[in-house]
Amino acid sequence: MPSAADEISAAIAAAGGAIPFSEYMQLALYGEGGFYTTGGRAGRRGGDFITSPEVGPLFGKVIARALDAWWKELGSPSRFDVVECGAGPGTLARSILAAQPECLGAMHYVAVEISASQRALHPQGVESRETMPDVPITGVILANELLDNLPFRLFVFDGSWMEAIVSQASGGQFVEVLRTPDVVPTCLPQTASLGSRAPIQDVAASWVRDSLSKIDHGRLLLFDYCSASTAEIALTPWREWLRTYRDQGRGTHYLSGPGSQDITAQVMLDQLPSGFSAATQADFLQKWGINELVREGSDYWESMKSAPDVAAMKMRSRIAEAKSLIDQTGLGAFTVLSWQK
Repeated sequence: MPSAADEISAAIAAAGGAIPFSEYMQLALYGEGGFYTTGGRAGRRGGDFITSPEVGPLFGKVIARALDAWWKELGSPSRFDVVECGAGPGTLARSILAAQPECLGAMHYVAVEISASQRALHPQGVESRETMPDVPITGVILANELLDNLPFRLFVFDGSWMEAIVSQASGGQFVEVLRTPDVVPTCLPQTASLGSRAPIQDVAASWVRDSLSKIDHGRLLLFDYCSASTAEIALTPWREWLRTYRDQGRGTHYLSGPGSQDITAQVMLDQLPSGFSAATQADFLQKWGINELVREGSDYWESMKSAPDVAAMKMRSRIAEAKSLIDQTGLGAFTVLSWQK
């Protein structure tokens, strides 16, 4: 299997000396030797920060309550599709199934994951796939921290907006070169500080449009960390929104070690298709009953703490899980986007 670096080098040579940053990112993350293709996971990103499904089963249990409500909104159809994109090892799917929602008998759960090694870990009771299903969907397409990992073009302000492309130096290292774009995206501010950067997330926008086109009746539900506008992010130091992660911590520069680290950026809301509603993750989880589930867990723990069983320990853990999931300085500040059809 070629390494991601080998694939990128070959692409640069085939293109005559340079490729767009989006192509570099595609190969670094999703090429044959890419980070996700070879089994990399975005899960734990260092310190106390983990993705919401991996905090514990509470996140999935709250999602299950929302799924029940949306199933009933659709008239309780005999087949209710739940398609999770970027499913990783199936942690969220496992939690949702374990919650045993009312819609479980009608639920057809599809876990979409590009990595074969991660698909091998998917739980029984789901359809495990590498790509999105092509049939019309009645139900919900959902994804947690997917859009931030989709390849984007990178623009840099150098007196005017220039597009960053990736070339290779004689020593073999990948380097950034600026070129004048054919068209400057209208979402970019007219001027910015020298060296300012901004992502142009065409792939993310296209993914949303394509997902919506697959939904016959239902909704698209996305959890991610977002920025209201591209102009706003252009004023932000780029290291605050363009990040890499490796081995449970921050990685190195995004042009170093392709295939060995995650590359991620905040999602620009003004670049996505319109028509969505937005809420913080904290507000979304509270709407769908996380506080009620925590009270239920606390009451069960109090009744069993003198001789706790496994169920009591799991119920007790809801308190800590909820604290992480609704923390307004962490996961609770994530944005939940919903499109309905």
